[in-house]
Amino acid sequence: MSQQLPADCLNDIFDYLEENKTTLHSCLLVNRQCCDIAVRILWRNVWNFQSNNKPRVSLSIISTLIACLPRESKDHLHKNGIAIFTPTQKPPLYNYASFCKVISINEIDEMVQYIFKGRPTALSRSLNFNKYLLSQEILKMFMNQILSLKSLEYYLGCSQNIIFTCLPGAKTCLLDLIELKCRSDIYSEFFYQISQICYNIQLLTIELRDISNGLADLIFLQNNLKSVTLISISCDEENEGTKALISSLTKFSLSLIKLKIIEYYIPLSFIAIFKNLEELILSFELNPFDDFIQLQHVNFSNLKVLKFLYAIPRVEMLIKFLEINGKTLTEFYVGDHDSKLNVSIAKFCPNLKILFTIFIEKELDILELIFNSCQYLESIRVWCGDGYLNDKEFLDILVKSSPKNFYELEIYYCSYHEPSEILPKELEGFLINWKNRMTQKSLSLTIFNNTEGISLEANEENMKIIKKYEKVGLIKKFRIKEYDYDED
Repeated sequence: MSQQLPADCLNDIFDYLEENKTTLHSCLLVNRQCCDIAVRILWRNVWNFQSNNKPRVSLSIISTLIACLPRESKDHLHKNGIAIFTPTQKPPLYNYASFCKVISINEIDEMVQYIFKGRPTALSRSLNFNKYLLSQEILKMFMNQILSLKSLEYYLGCSQNIIFTCLPGAKTCLLDLIELKCRSDIYSEFFYQISQICYNIQLLTIELRDISNGLADLIFLQNNLKSVTLISISCDEENEGTKALISSLTKFSLSLIKLKIIEYYIPLSFIAIFKNLEELILSFELNPFDDFIQLQHVNFSNLKVLKFLYAIPRVEMLIKFLEINGKTLTEFYVGDHDSKLNVSIAKFCPNLKILFTIFIEKELDILELIFNSCQYLESIRVWCGDGYLNDKEFLDILVKSSPKNFYELEIYYCSYHEPSEILPKELEGFLINWKNRMTQKSLSLTIFNNTEGISLEANEENMKIIKKYEKVGLIKKFRIKEYDYDED
């Protein structure tokens, strides 16, 4: 007789699969108990489904939400000449809207556009008005049905003027909001209203444009802000709204632990006040950014993660910064090359666990120096090809010199002309040598490929060897991904 796992065990298992939508979706078909649990997790953040046919997926999601609308909402739409047919006339099996913990106004806006695409509208009304009516009813349902929303993404779209913060149930729905992503130029009423409801936002992402009144007040009224991301599209540092925003952030000089800035139009000197930062991520395209001189002597005693996704400061400034702060770093990411900087990593960052830096072909000795100096290193990402590291020579150094806890290897192949030099016999030799290491740690291998597809996985025999060692557990995980500079 088969035994069913307890519901709490299934909850834990399915929680672990939350980001793996395909696997989680297959759990819907196991039995009713698995379906009940899986469907709740799938709908927590229904907006981030990845699919090659996004219009079809979007239509499916929005049609399901429309089917969940209460009778009065459907009647209101019908009276306004909006007749939308759902896949089935039967009532939905679940109240899907109530499971959502994340709302994306932009995704709702995009999905609603799919509904009306190609449909004629009454001459007396615009298409935007129809989209507004449908979006309003969907948001009204969310405010009524979601007992505790965790994340809200609100940039501008055709739904921008729906003041959903005043809808029935909004106060209960938004009271425990943890994450807010928004543009700074949303209408002021939104910021004023939400600031009277939400006091415990911990994660804040702001796309900086013009600064609406009320945004600075919303920030200042938070009790436990921990993470801020500023994305500068066009922002005047002399603008009173910008000054007010920065002033509000200073309230969290001791509590903020993560700061990410993508481009900037404000002086970096304000970063120095956040003494307890654990993560600092800077993504600037202009190189060098001399404004970093304001930070090179600042001691961030808790800093663990430091990332420069594109440009880096002047190397002398960055080395000075590492001399002061390198000892606490466990993760360092630098998207540019400098041999002096690589040597300084070995000298000042002994506790690194994760490293991404760029080596050129003749710097294997520096790489070996880092392996010998950073004995806690577990993961490294490097570039190979076109004057960067030779992958065969790199793997030889890796298996001989990497620390005992090392297990994760990520290689980005830059070459558009020359294929990887790794032959099947050499790849298998590397894996056999890895197996004979004293630590016996399984290897995680990620290949970041360019569009030419000439990395080591382009050789079919190499792939057969990788699959062979996956089966015996020596390779724990193998992935082929597109490279993303902004990955953090």
